[in-house]
Amino acid sequence: MKLEQLINVVDKIDSFKRFGRVKRVVGLMIESQGPESSIGDVCIIHIGKGRTRRIHAEVVGFKNENVILMPYTDVQDISPGSLVETTSRPLEVKIGQGLIGKAIDSLGQPLDGANLPKGLTPVLTEQTPPNPLKRPPISEPIEVGVRMIDSLLTVGNGQRVGIFAGSGVGKSTLLGMIARNTNADLNVIALIGERGREVREFIERDLGPEGLKRSIVVVATSDQPALMRIKGAYTATAIAEYFRDKGLNVMLMMDSVTRVAMAQREVGLAIGEPPTTKGYTPSVFGVLPKLLERTGTNEFGSITAFYTVLVDGDDMNEPIADTVRGILDGHFVLDRALANKGQYPAINVLKSVSRVMNHIADASHIKSAEKVREMLSTYINAEDLINIGAYKRGSSMEIDEAIRLYPSIISFLKQETNEKISILESIGQLKGLARKGE
Repeated sequence: MKLEQLINVVDKIDSFKRFGRVKRVVGLMIESQGPESSIGDVCIIHIGKGRTRRIHAEVVGFKNENVILMPYTDVQDISPGSLVETTSRPLEVKIGQGLIGKAIDSLGQPLDGANLPKGLTPVLTEQTPPNPLKRPPISEPIEVGVRMIDSLLTVGNGQRVGIFAGSGVGKSTLLGMIARNTNADLNVIALIGERGREVREFIERDLGPEGLKRSIVVVATSDQPALMRIKGAYTATAIAEYFRDKGLNVMLMMDSVTRVAMAQREVGLAIGEPPTTKGYTPSVFGVLPKLLERTGTNEFGSITAFYTVLVDGDDMNEPIADTVRGILDGHFVLDRALANKGQYPAINVLKSVSRVMNHIADASHIKSAEKVREMLSTYINAEDLINIGAYKRGSSMEIDEAIRLYPSIISFLKQETNEKISILESIGQLKGLARKGE
């Protein structure tokens, strides 16, 4: 029986190697005559004298019976006639326990130049989202260790949340706090399109040794080709999926999904897609749901995901922000005005929402959160009158109460970056604050 199985395996092996030739290169687009391949297949371009160097590229389209490729690295030294060999397989990365505590690139290779540990499993980077009917409902909260989130914007185990912010408002610091303080089994952190300087700063300062020892960091810096930035998002998601299928509760953090969309726009424009809203191609709005829907719960474990979204000019209704907000299960808005006042985390509670909070929090918790939100909203609405001295005490009991408790509310919302607090403590402090207003 074993011999028959071996014969069947051998019969299925494709023993032919298929080759093509580079015809032209335009920007980052490589057009070759052949080889026979499919969309998503990885090809190897042999360059240099004696074909000693190899560049990996991916098939992204076809034009007039020619193959269009995008490289994972630079395109220097490619010349007309360079040999193109297809692997007949899409991109795979090796995943396993040995990656925990390491920083890797989009192709799964360690950034420090070390060899990959042994015992890893090859996994395709592009997977289909779980069957909707096999997704267990989100039924319990997950602790993120940020008082404002755990109490007023409670996140469920397997929820997907967008963090919407302009540049320099503190989203990387917030992600570092969550990575250090969460009670998830494993963090997978994707740094997509980051400045090279910020990568080491994030790992050493924001994440720290405590966070790194239970994290896997996937890095695709802004100087890398568009395809590497896209694959960074896919690789990080595939790693999270691998550990979810092992039964773990995984925390995936991607900074930022906007740069993934920008990279996909570059690829789309290069292969001839028409630009639509703000220059984004139709494929961008097809890729985003497929990427974001891969996270969440399945029958084995869960992926709780935080995706940062860079809002252009703090415009919350720009195309990518609007699309992502419609896909995810909640959104946290980082407000530049709050950051300028020195309130960190600079989350605007009144503009933020967790769509599953009402299903995972008890009645007293929800009531307390609503009371604090109401008092904060009352103060914000009357703030201009209060500041210019036009409001007279006694005119409104609600405004008087909001003025009295506003300093306590702001003190509750602030948290030092190295301050760790459990979800039970956060909810207890919230209920105590709400009782002061009764």
